[in-house]
Amino acid sequence: MSLVRKFASVGGATMLSRVLGFAREALMAAALGAGPFADVFFAAFRFPNLFRRLFAEGAFNAAFVPLFARHFEGEGRKDAERFSTEVFSVLFSALLLLTIAMELAMPLLVATVIAPGFADDADKFDATVTLSMIMFPYLMCMSLAAMMAGILNSLQRYFAAAIAPVFLNVILIAVLGTALILGVAEERVAFWMSWGVLAAGLLQLAIVTIGARSAGIRVTFRMPKLTPNVKRLLVLAGPAAITGGITQINLVIGQIIASQKDGAISVLQYADRVYQLPLGIVGIAVGVVLLPELARALRGERTEEAAHLQNRSVEFTLALTLPAAAAILAISPEIVRLLYQRGAFTPETTEVVASVLAIFGLGLPAFVLIKCFQPAFFAREDTRTPMLFSMISVAVNIALALTLFPIFEERGIATAEIFAGWTNALGLLTMLLLRGHWQPDRLLLRRLPRLLFAVAVMGVTLWYLSGWTDQWFGTQAFIAKLLTMLLLAAVAFVLYFGLAYAIGGLDRNELRQALRRKKEARPSEETPPDMLA
Repeated sequence: MSLVRKFASVGGATMLSRVLGFAREALMAAALGAGPFADVFFAAFRFPNLFRRLFAEGAFNAAFVPLFARHFEGEGRKDAERFSTEVFSVLFSALLLLTIAMELAMPLLVATVIAPGFADDADKFDATVTLSMIMFPYLMCMSLAAMMAGILNSLQRYFAAAIAPVFLNVILIAVLGTALILGVAEERVAFWMSWGVLAAGLLQLAIVTIGARSAGIRVTFRMPKLTPNVKRLLVLAGPAAITGGITQINLVIGQIIASQKDGAISVLQYADRVYQLPLGIVGIAVGVVLLPELARALRGERTEEAAHLQNRSVEFTLALTLPAAAAILAISPEIVRLLYQRGAFTPETTEVVASVLAIFGLGLPAFVLIKCFQPAFFAREDTRTPMLFSMISVAVNIALALTLFPIFEERGIATAEIFAGWTNALGLLTMLLLRGHWQPDRLLLRRLPRLLFAVAVMGVTLWYLSGWTDQWFGTQAFIAKLLTMLLLAAVAFVLYFGLAYAIGGLDRNELRQALRRKKEARPSEETPPDMLA
C-alpha cells in the first residue's frame, strides 16, 4: 500500500470522526449554547482527555510502536505477544489505581486544577465534580485502547484504530438528538452526555481489542511485573507522554485561565473543534502512519528511504494544510455562522468564536508540522528532545496567556497557544537540521514557494468573495448558508489546485511516483524519481 493510501485510510476515518464531531458540536450549541452547563461539560471532559493524551496516545505512539515492531520483526509474533501482555498487565493495574485515586480526590481536583474559577458558584462546582467522576474512567478505556491501536498500527492495520473514535460522536449525537426532541433541561443534557462518553470508551476499547485479536495478537492479563522490556518502555514513555499530550496541556492551561470569565471555555472549545478538522485529517494521519514507517526504515538502515518519507510527508502536509489555514483566516465568521449560529448560539457569540478561530488558523501549519517532525525523533527512540521543546512551548503558553488574557480575553489565550505551537515546531525543525536527521530535498524547496503563492491568491480571493456572499450567511436558512459555503469551497478548490499545478507547486504524476512504495523494490534500492528532480 502506498504512503498516500495509508494517509488516506487514517485521514478518511479521522475526517468521518471530525464531521460527526461537528454535528455533535452543532447539536450541543443548540442545546447548551455557551451557557454554564456547556462550560461544566467541557471542563469535566477536558481532564480525562488530558490524561488520555499523556498516558495513552502520546506515550504509546512514541514508545510502544517502535518496541513492539522490534519484537515482532526480531523474534516473531509470539515474542511480540509476550511483550504486549507484560505491558498490558502493568498498564491495567496502574490505571485502575489512578482511577480510584482520582475519583476520591475529584472535589479537590475541580477546585484546584480542572476549573478553579467555578469555586464561587456552588451549582457549577458540584455539577463539574459529578460529571468528572462519571467520565474519568473513560481514561482507562482509552489508554488500553491506545495500546491495542499501537499494535494494529505496528502491523500496518491503520483503519480499525482510526475508525474507533467515530463511535464517541455517534453515541453523543444520539444522546443530544434525543434530549432536543424531548426538551430535556440543560443540566440533564450534560449528565446524559457524560454517561455517553463512558459508554463510548467501552465500545472503542472493544473494537480495537477485537481488531488486535483478528490480527493474531492475543493480549491477556498476568501478574504485573517490571520486566526489562516494560522498564525500557517506561523510560521512553515518560518524556513521550508529556510530548504527546502537550496540546492538551496547553488547552487545559487556557481553560484554567478562561474559567475566570463566563462562556470563555465554550468559546475556545467551539473554535478548537473547527481547526481540529484539518489537523485531524492531515496531521494525525501523517503522525500515525509516519512513525512505524520511519521506524522500519531506520531499523533496516535505509537512510535514503527515511529521508524520502520525511520529505514527502512534509510536502503532503503543507500542500493540504496551508490552504485550510488560509480559508480559516479569510472566512472564519462564515464558517461559524454555518456550523453553530442557531438556538442559544447568538450572533454576538459568533463574532467572538470567529475571531478566536482566525487566530487558531495562524497556528494550524505549526501544529501539523509538529506531527511530521516528532516521528523522526520517536523512530530513533529519542523521546527527550521533543519533550524539551514541548516544555518550552508550555512555558511560552503560560507566560503569554497570563499576560494577554486580561487584555484580549479569549483571543489572548488563542494567541498564546499558537505562539507556543510555532515555538515547538521551529525548535524540532532546527534540531533535525543540526543533527543531520533530515535535509529538505530540491523538490520540496522548489515547490514550497509556489504553494505559498497559490495559497495567498486563494486566501485573498476568498476574503473578497465573502463580502459579496455575506447577505446569504446573514439569513436564518441553513440551506442558503450551506450552498453558499459549498460555492466558496468550490472556488477555493479550483483556484488553489489549478494555480498550484499551473506554476509547478504540485504535479499529479510526479507526486504519485514520489509516494508510491513498490512491494518488489525498496526506495533505498532504487532512487525515487522525484529525488532526481
